[in-house]
Amino acid sequence: MRDKNQANSPAPGDGLVRAGALVFFVGAVATLVTVAPLFLGTTPFPTYMFGLSMFMAIGFLMAGAGVLRSVAAGRRRARAGQVSGPVSGQRPEK
Repeated sequence: MRDKNQANSPAPGDGLVRAGALVFFVGAVATLVTVAPLFLGTTPFPTYMFGLSMFMAIGFLMAGAGVLRSVAAGRRRARAGQVSGPVSGQRPEK
């Protein structure tokens, strides 16, 4: 019997993981831009650039939430597929 979901269908947490990766990348670029003047000896960027650097942490948390959501959905699917009695072909224990 074929599975209800196709192999390439998105799982419950996939969107959060992708969005988190994008936000993390934006934060990583902002961090590199913010730190570069310290090494190049030029004038530092304004304070809001340090705030944009926090996008790295926000993206990491978003991706982590997506992974946890995907794990929870997998556990729910596994729990729904459990057999409540003994597996057929096995004798019940006495």
